[in-house]
Amino acid sequence: DQRVFEMRFERLHRYHSWMESQNSPNTAPSLDALTRIQRERLSHIDFTLFFLGELRRADVISKFETAPAGATRDIAMYRGLAPDNLDFDSAGKLYRPSSKFKPLFDHPPLRVLATLSQGFSLVQDVASSPVIPCEFPATLSAPSVEVLAPITRAIHRGKAVSLAYHSVSSGKTRREIVPLALVDNGVRWHVRAFDRLRNHFTDFVPTRMEDVEVLETSPVGREERADQDVQWSRIIELKLVPHPNHPRPEIVQMDYPMQDGVFTVRVRSANAGYMLRRWNVDCSPDHRLQGLEYALWLQDPLSLYGSSNATIAPGYEPPLKQEKLQ
Repeated sequence: DQRVFEMRFERLHRYHSWMESQNSPNTAPSLDALTRIQRERLSHIDFTLFFLGELRRADVISKFETAPAGATRDIAMYRGLAPDNLDFDSAGKLYRPSSKFKPLFDHPPLRVLATLSQGFSLVQDVASSPVIPCEFPATLSAPSVEVLAPITRAIHRGKAVSLAYHSVSSGKTRREIVPLALVDNGVRWHVRAFDRLRNHFTDFVPTRMEDVEVLETSPVGREERADQDVQWSRIIELKLVPHPNHPRPEIVQMDYPMQDGVFTVRVRSANAGYMLRRWNVDCSPDHRLQGLEYALWLQDPLSLYGSSNATIAPGYEPPLKQEKLQ
């Protein structure tokens, strides 16, 4: 009954307090001394306190499918490492972050947002719904796992693949490619690969692939490897600034990690056009594109010179065209 539950919870809290006394600053283990599994559990506790504002023993039990005693030890270990991070809420029978809370682990923002929006697990039989209410753009185009699996196996093992590919320009053709990497351009995924038919490096869309087969006995030549892909290996530096026509440039500076009004981005030449189009960066030399969607302007359009997909960047003009206009 409720009384029995409260008595057990109070005993648990006293046990936590005793464990904390045993884990004094002189005896508490350091993070580096812990196993990976222990760090994962403590990181989950840290995350739950930091971003959800409350922690129950059941949170650890459900996440790691551990016994109650194991969850108790995990919480006690966390308290030993960060005794000022949590307060016991006797009314709610749970822990809350204290006013002195400082995260014990680094929580990269993108990983935090992915966890909050997609849940803690990718296993189908484990609940992986959003941790808090979240909305994000629906993915309109995603490759099938039947296509994705042989491509990723080939990338991992350094193999070529044979496939049927549907191209806008040439229709359906049989190809042999050497895939090098997967790329998310913000709209869809594509595969960076060496095309044996055209004898050059290019991008392939996996949703247009069929009958993908890893070529186990076909050797990959030196000219087909990633270090020979100039566009992939070349890193270019782009300096983005608030658009000169934006009515509130100070707000744009708040939206991006700028230093002295400049947001410096390093990107592969092969991906520069995709990135600039995704962010709606005005790449015209005279910043002529209009609209609040163009919050950023590429300060030096010539920095895109030589990029294979620069032409898809908003407003970009090749240098020769710029000279004619002048």
